[in-house]
Amino acid sequence: MLDLGNKNCCGCEACRNICPRHCILLEEDEEGFLYPKVDIVNCIDCDLCNKVCPVLHSVKNIEEPLIYAAINNNEAVRIQSSSGGIFTLLAESIIDRGGVVFGVCFDENWNVVHDYTETKVGLGKFRGSKYVQSYIGNSFSQVKGFLDAGREVLFSGTPCQVVGLKRYLRKSYSNLFTVDLVCHGVSSPKVWRKYLSESVYRRFGLKKKDDLSIGNYISSISFRAKDEGWKRYHLKIEYKDGIIESLPFYKNPYMSVFLHDLSLRPSCYTCSAKLHSVQSDITLADFWGVEKICPELDDDKGCGLVMLNNKEKAGLLYSLDCKLIQQSFTCVLKYNPSILSSVKEPVNRKMFFYLIEKFDFIRLHDFLCNKAYIFRLIRLIFRKIL
Repeated sequence: MLDLGNKNCCGCEACRNICPRHCILLEEDEEGFLYPKVDIVNCIDCDLCNKVCPVLHSVKNIEEPLIYAAINNNEAVRIQSSSGGIFTLLAESIIDRGGVVFGVCFDENWNVVHDYTETKVGLGKFRGSKYVQSYIGNSFSQVKGFLDAGREVLFSGTPCQVVGLKRYLRKSYSNLFTVDLVCHGVSSPKVWRKYLSESVYRRFGLKKKDDLSIGNYISSISFRAKDEGWKRYHLKIEYKDGIIESLPFYKNPYMSVFLHDLSLRPSCYTCSAKLHSVQSDITLADFWGVEKICPELDDDKGCGLVMLNNKEKAGLLYSLDCKLIQQSFTCVLKYNPSILSSVKEPVNRKMFFYLIEKFDFIRLHDFLCNKAYIFRLIRLIFRKIL
């Protein structure tokens, strides 16, 4: 039977996917994160759930990866991508070889989920970052089905999802290619739903109700719109009435809460899948600090950081139509600390999740993240006391 406290669980869903009796369900906790719950009556104590858990069975890597600055030579694709547009090139290469690509996309109500495509047209839904924990669903078993049928598969996800997939498969496949990212942490789907629903209420002047269907009001969302450049990216929402809301990340309430580390899953503060436990073939990231390390690539349209973790899969990377310039690990790490380190849990995180049930998102964001607002509030209280 599953033996893991909620705080450590990364939510990769490997345990649910491996259970032969389908007696592990996922339940959302008060913060909006999914955790496994075992149906004890049907459990046969096979212990497979514990055996595939990536948190209980971490693996250490000794070799440092080869690191590259990378830019897709197709500028149009790069503009649509979060950073350098390298994921699209990797995915297109697998599709050209008759393979299947798994990635993260939005569903019809703008929830973040895993899905797959067998066409280049289908890759568009995977392009761009989604700063919410995705729902794996049946992706692991689907990956296995394609692999066993002899198809090449590219699976992309967070580092813990990639480790979860490999533990679920329980053997290596030469036709499997895995891509993860330098992960800041995953945000609560509940927090994302609240932000979106309040945006719709405010935009359309609706009264709050439980059965709101977000998909009826929003036509597109981009977490990393480059309208004002890669470094000043926006979270942009286009509504079905043609109105567009777009704010730079440091002004957008959802992104600000995320980047202040308030909405992250508890396990993200002690991530078990950082650099020396990464199991992916390739890790992708933004190349922050490129203007200092490799200024000739800094046109503010996006530059990717590529870490080649498995040299046996180097052929896929080196065949891409892109600029690749090898970098020093030490120099890159200086501006990209999330490669090695987890973020620290904020002292006001519990307050955030307590107050999110009582206040609207913008007001809560101002209270916890906006220093000027906090100082004004303190002055107001102080004056009233006097």
